Amino acid sequence: MPHTLTIELRNVRFRAFHGLYPEERQKGNDFVVNMWARYPAPALPVREISDTVDYSALFNIINTIMQEPVDLLETLVQTIGEEAVRQFPQLVEVMVSVEKLNPPIDNFEGSASVSFHAVY
Repeated sequence: MPHTLTIELRNVRFRAFHGLYPEERQKGNDFVVNMWARYPAPALPVREISDTVDYSALFNIINTIMQEPVDLLETLVQTIGEEAVRQFPQLVEVMVSVEKLNPPIDNFEGSASVSFHAVY
């Protein structure tokens, strides 16, 4: 595969209700999603949206999945990555990370994140 194109979505922010604990499901938390998706570059320069991976469609995948509460960040990143490949079978590699900005951990300052990387 001599040439590839990579579509990236960076620092996509959500207020969502993911987590193991009841307070996370009630109060919610702030999340940041990053994703990149790689696919073989067409022989000619891309001039039509139908010849590429539409980043607004990738956002819609992320947005839809982020709206459904789940217990684990691992579930989110894997579901987002696999759905992207299902909708865009030309993808040969994806990376998704989800960062929880304020995890409910006593005396903890910082964020927690999980990443998923797959090569197809």
